Amino acid sequence: MSYPDHLSVNKPAKSRARREPSGVFSLFQPSQIQQFKEAFQLIDHDKDGWVTHSDLTQIFASLGITPTDSQLKSLLSSRPGGQHVSSNDPKGINFTMFLTMMSERLFEFDTEPELLDAFACFDENDQGTVNVNDLRKYLKEMGDRMDDREIDKFLKGSFTDRQGNFNYREWVKVLRVNEEGEDQ
Repeated sequence: MSYPDHLSVNKPAKSRARREPSGVFSLFQPSQIQQFKEAFQLIDHDKDGWVTHSDLTQIFASLGITPTDSQLKSLLSSRPGGQHVSSNDPKGINFTMFLTMMSERLFEFDTEPELLDAFACFDENDQGTVNVNDLRKYLKEMGDRMDDREIDKFLKGSFTDRQGNFNYREWVKVLRVNEEGEDQ
């Protein structure tokens, strides 16, 4: 029996085509990808290139958290694009999947509620304002620290009243209007 050439067993194997990187890599700057890679490597305790049930258990334990087995399975069964896999899948999440998941979460970020929640943490009286001196201290000492020049630029203008309060609710509204204008 004769088979067509393309089905021939004796045909020499084609060299493997060079793989193009996933499109998710084009969404981030190289420095951002490096930061995600470092985070992934911290989670991947056994350094096999996959974040598995065991890896997650270890990283949570190092943070003093004891997640349930169903929480771990849920984290591992979730795949980029909303795809789910069976819980008996021995593999977990590789770096490309991890990066895709991070991009999905970052692009879901809705600035208005997130910003309002962030400022509300410092608004003890729920008045929509934060004391400028307190805000200056937080911006200098917490998170991505800002220098005095950046803080002055941020706080100057119509959002700071004479009593020294920054009206973050109005600031967020203006920010939203400006973002909508850019989208159009």
